[in-house]
Amino acid sequence: MHMDSRINVDQNLAESFKQLVLKMPIEKITIKDITDGAGVIRPTFYNHFQDKYDLLEWIVKNELLGPLFPQIKRGHLEECLVLIFSNALIMKDFCIRAAKMEGQNSFESIVRKCIWEMLFTYISARCEDRTFSHSWMTPEIVAEYYAQSLTFVVMTWIRKDMVVSSEEMATVYQYIIHRSMDEMLEEML
Repeated sequence: MHMDSRINVDQNLAESFKQLVLKMPIEKITIKDITDGAGVIRPTFYNHFQDKYDLLEWIVKNELLGPLFPQIKRGHLEECLVLIFSNALIMKDFCIRAAKMEGQNSFESIVRKCIWEMLFTYISARCEDRTFSHSWMTPEIVAEYYAQSLTFVVMTWIRKDMVVSSEEMATVYQYIIHRSMDEMLEEML
């Protein structure tokens, strides 16, 4: 299969899935529902994805976080933060519906995993020949810490219907991660 046609099938399946998410809970969506909407047969789905959660991860990686990779490779973290909120806003209805999914393959766990992978790649490249001053702090752990915090902020924003602008959310996140708890508490008084 030619790479462009594979990408087109992936995108068609993703579009079908996103449309279905707007109509019903993810847990109730079947592979047949997705393939019917994409105009392909079930075996085609399984040639591209293991299950609907694998497809959801593809959407998160390619549509939500994909545009961030060039920015993060250049070290433009501020732009990445605005982009993650902006991209989620473009898919607002989908994100709000997907955020309701709980459990092992929840939207939140998939978002966290994908953010972790992106941050781990960035941190590993920046720390290639160096180590942290504390042996406990590995690139994996540092990436997990920031993936947890960013995922928490993004998911909380989504669950509150994304009413705050993407620029303000990026500013809020930067504000939080650049200050100690004591500094934030002093500023609140």
